[in-house]
Amino acid sequence: MNTATSAAAREKTQEGVATAHTVEILVDGAVVFRTNETGQPYDAGKVVRSNDDAAPLFSGISAMKQEVFAVASLTGANVPIKTRWITVGLLDSNQVHPREVFADAITDRAASIIVAHNHPSGTLEPSPEDIALTQRLRKAGDLLGIRVLDHLIMTEKGYISMKEHGCSIW
Repeated sequence: MNTATSAAAREKTQEGVATAHTVEILVDGAVVFRTNETGQPYDAGKVVRSNDDAAPLFSGISAMKQEVFAVASLTGANVPIKTRWITVGLLDSNQVHPREVFADAITDRAASIIVAHNHPSGTLEPSPEDIALTQRLRKAGDLLGIRVLDHLIMTEKGYISMKEHGCSIW
């Protein structure tokens, strides 16, 4: 990795909340260090047992003004390997293809992934497109032997787990 030319540090603050921030260190476009919304380092070795454990992996996309689709690769013990932004779309749409979602997970030798995207509109309801994409990703994951554990929708108000929301695809 060429950290001299491709490393970047970004601090993002939520409007009106001076103490909440996310710091990401990027190397060649991949997040290699992240703090959570309270500024505390996220424990990369922490086992993901629930969506509450997974949400901090994606905290950086909540306040984005464009749709961002991200994926977290996990070991067989559900320990996060890496979280990456896969695509950045428009205000209310994003093009996501299974090829891009699973490319790094395959390189990481991940056993499973959790995907997330934000809704800049603030709505926490999955759209028909969200449901169709999740179905497509689950089918691709089944073929590859990489399980899709959940799909989170993130907003500044909070997040939902499509799995726990009762979407029929789970």
